[in-house]
Amino acid sequence: MITCDGGRCTVSGPLTIRNAAAVLEEGNRAFAGDGLAVDLSGVTEVDSAAVSLLLEWRRAAERRNHRIEFVNLPDNLKSLARLYGVNELIGAG
Repeated sequence: MITCDGGRCTVSGPLTIRNAAAVLEEGNRAFAGDGLAVDLSGVTEVDSAAVSLLLEWRRAAERRNHRIEFVNLPDNLKSLARLYGVNELIGAG
């Protein structure tokens, strides 16, 4: 579900309540470096758990004084982020 190459990690598949805990742990292990870009172009399905997941990854990076950037967010994830008022926090514009 998460593959990394240098400072870029790609997330693919669904990000929903059904798999959020497993993806959170996978991301926490994969996102150890600073200056990380997380590419979400491969995400196929989202629900509100996806927004929570991105916010938790951002908080984890901040606790380590690392930068994390989310790129290529699917439109449905951008819409949820705007609905919850957190679009600026996760780069959903």
